[in-house]
This record gives sequence, structure tokens and C-alpha cells, in this order.
Amino acid sequence: MKQLITRKIGMTSTIREDGVVTPVTILSIPKQVITQIKTVEKDGYSAIQVGGQETKKASKPLMGHTKKANFLPKIIKEYRTIENDVEINVGDEINSDIFSVGDKINVTSTSKGKGFAGTIKRHNFHRGRKTHGGRSYRRPGSIGSMYPQRIFKGKKMAGRMGHDQVTVKNLTVNFIDKEKSLIAVSGAVPGPRKTIVLVKGVK
Repeated sequence: MKQLITRKIGMTSTIREDGVVTPVTILSIPKQVITQIKTVEKDGYSAIQVGGQETKKASKPLMGHTKKANFLPKIIKEYRTIENDVEINVGDEINSDIFSVGDKINVTSTSKGKGFAGTIKRHNFHRGRKTHGGRSYRRPGSIGSMYPQRIFKGKKMAGRMGHDQVTVKNLTVNFIDKEKSLIAVSGAVPGPRKTIVLVKGVK
């Protein structure tokens, strides 16, 4: 179970000894603790629940739920695991030690919201001609005028763009700073600064 709850700080670049410049995304690693362990016998499936980023404000149900872990998390995530694959206990802390430089990872976060967008921005449509009497510059064009007298679901049209869960696969851990609780990932990570990013190791 190589997974971390992180927050996006921003992007920078690293320079190797041979002069190659690599763009990287810096992710901060807040304190995270195992708050619950689920088993097949008790819950019907095997998983662990991890709480991240300690907070002072919490509801009474959350305080009761995380009482054994002695930790009040702001974020709670659950990961499926194989039964009895690792010796873990409620209250154990997870940090950057589970990863090493060069590991392949997948990152999941919420992309930037763009609001209501047209078909050119949203679906990369071509614009219409601006000469020879053309008047359809940025219109979507025909969306079906005959049978079956309705528009099929999923038709590429104008609408809300962004703010979706996006997973980028096979990125590489560039460097790890244990003192400052930072991890750098090669390439870009979806979402604005301060967004929650789930980092998962690739088997």
C-alpha cells in the first residue's frame, strides 16, 4: 500500500549533472494517520482508512470515529488492500518513506474549473471561415436535424468545462525532502495550487 495524501504547492524545475532540465511539481505531505482498518470478516472487504492534515475543528461523529487513532483529520481517504499483506495498526503514521526516488506513480486530483465554455475551447472544434460570406465563426454547426428528432446523450456541445477528477499515470518521483515533508513529481499534476492530490505507487 504505497499511497499518500498530498497538497499541490506549484511547479519548478530541476537540473541534472548532465544539464538536462526536468519540470517538476512540488507536493507537500501533511501528517497522516491510519484511522481505521477494515477486514473481510467484519466489513465484507479489506481496506484501510487514512486521515490527513490535522485540524482543530471537527464534528462529534468524526471525533468518535478517530478516537482510537488520537488524531483529528481534515481529509479522510480509504484504500483497498489485500488481506494481511502488511502489518499495520490504527494510529500508525504514514510518511514519504514508503516512496523512493525513481518510483513510478499515478496522481489523482481535481482539474481546474473553466466555467461554461464553447465547443472550440471545450472540444477543440475548428472555427468557421471568416470570408466568402461565412457567418458561422464559433458556432458548433449542425447537431442533427432529422431522425430521431432528439439529441443523443454525450453529444459534443458547449457546457461546463473542468473541475473533474483526473488521473495522470506513470509519473516519476524526482526527489524527496523528508525534513520539509516535500515530494517532487516529474511533469504536471492536474488542479490549482493547494488542491488535494492522491499519490499512488504503480506495481
